Amino acid sequence: MDLNFPGSNLRDYIRTIFRHKAVIITTFITVTLSAIVGLELQTPKYESKVKLLISAQKQVESPYYRGLGYGVGGGISTTQSEIVTSNPVIERAVKVLKLDERPSDYEKNFCSPLRAWAIDLRQKMNEMLKKASELERFLPEQDATLSQTENTGGRSSVAKEIPWQADSFRWAVEGLKGRIKVAPIAGSDLFTISVKDFSPVAAATIANVVSRSYIIFDLEQQMAEFQLQYGEKHPIVVQLGNGIDKMTKNLTGGTLPAIEAIGPASVKIVEQALVPIVPTGKSKRLILLLAIGMSLFLGVILAFGFEYIDQTFKSPQDVETFLNLPLLGSIPKKGFRDNKLIADSKRMSAFIPPYQNLSDQIYLLMKDKNLKSILVTAALPLEGSTTITANLVNFLSNKAGHKVMVIDANLKAPAIHKVFNISDNTGLANVLEGKISWEKAAQDLGPNLTVLPAGNTSLNPTPLLDSTRMANVIKAAKEKYELVFIDYANLRSFKDACVLSPYLDGIILVVNEGKTRHHTIKPLLAPLKHKKANLLGVILKNRTYAIPKMIYERL
Repeated sequence: MDLNFPGSNLRDYIRTIFRHKAVIITTFITVTLSAIVGLELQTPKYESKVKLLISAQKQVESPYYRGLGYGVGGGISTTQSEIVTSNPVIERAVKVLKLDERPSDYEKNFCSPLRAWAIDLRQKMNEMLKKASELERFLPEQDATLSQTENTGGRSSVAKEIPWQADSFRWAVEGLKGRIKVAPIAGSDLFTISVKDFSPVAAATIANVVSRSYIIFDLEQQMAEFQLQYGEKHPIVVQLGNGIDKMTKNLTGGTLPAIEAIGPASVKIVEQALVPIVPTGKSKRLILLLAIGMSLFLGVILAFGFEYIDQTFKSPQDVETFLNLPLLGSIPKKGFRDNKLIADSKRMSAFIPPYQNLSDQIYLLMKDKNLKSILVTAALPLEGSTTITANLVNFLSNKAGHKVMVIDANLKAPAIHKVFNISDNTGLANVLEGKISWEKAAQDLGPNLTVLPAGNTSLNPTPLLDSTRMANVIKAAKEKYELVFIDYANLRSFKDACVLSPYLDGIILVVNEGKTRHHTIKPLLAPLKHKKANLLGVILKNRTYAIPKMIYERL
């Protein structure tokens, strides 16, 4: 149903949700699983901070050296960030902590099994690329290498560096730089050095070592100034050297007494790094709950979007609204293994009441309007009008006891004989060609049901159907039988319905729920309306009931 239709109500919206529940469930599963996988692929990181003061007084004043505190201002963040992450500071920290000796799969000690698998896969790919790179280098240089080896007594002198043989120390330095963040504290002369690591203990240790390495670097700058001015034996130079040695011994990363942590430099440690308790970022549980909520919301939005662009018939109200024809009945959707002809069995019991109601409705309609011959057709191919016709005449003849005849007028693609499992060697086509009488071509399937199959012909079906003989067959059948039904293919592929309409009392249209489109069926009905054919109503096939009965009854 078009969601913009004024008659939309709560039941219509709930029907839309249940009709597109597969879209909602698929969206929910996809988004939720993606969030779970994404969270599993993210290893929690811990962040530890050291707070420093950069405007403190130096232990020893020098007219030739101005402390970092004089640089307080707009450029403090950039200046301190560059100094803290400079090579002298970071290299000292890497050497002390031996970060270059960390294994390449260090993250596996803290990550999930899925992330560990991804790390192993990445390492295998890197190894494959490394071997491919080495092979690519070896092949063009093979001859030169062999020649050089012969000249050096069997030892190759080719020692070209390749990207895979990069210095692990340099990688460790660059990796640590990427995990350090320097940020000023607004309205003060303080700034923080933050370090992230998979291990909370390692994060605090590295932050403390980097901050102390930074202070050592500051003391070294002061000592360099005094050495240039007074020489290496000057008491102040010796004093600064002792301070550097003392701070170097404290490069363990552990928490120090406040006096020792502050140090003699112009940069003072106000607050040492502590082991963080919780990882950085949002809680995984919160992210998962948000993902679940967003997946449901997105699924509902997609459901209403698909409903809006779906222009097929989806309810009895659609039929009456867009076709302006009465609904004669609805037939539920059958399963793949269900038989075409409805029989008295438990498996097919759900289809017996709808067909019973449909047959009673059509019989009362025909009796009330004094109709005896009706053509049943569909708008499009493969919409199952033949199955509807076969079951309808079966119920009218066997259940209701009416004397019924069904004629297969689908001469190009006959199907009635397949449903009733009878021969199609002779039939209507042979009768229209004058080769046999219709009485001899018809086959009795019971005391009240007679079937006239389509038969076989090589002629054009349209002239045969638009003939006096066809009119006489229908007339004779109406005189002998109480009800006559003509099965026809579909309105799109064949135009013979207009030819047959003058001989018939009425036409019933079969539309498929979720398949027949609004904009395709109206042009197909236009020629029949032009011929003033008697369109009796519509049968809605493949009817589905999206809303569960328990919920539907309470709406």
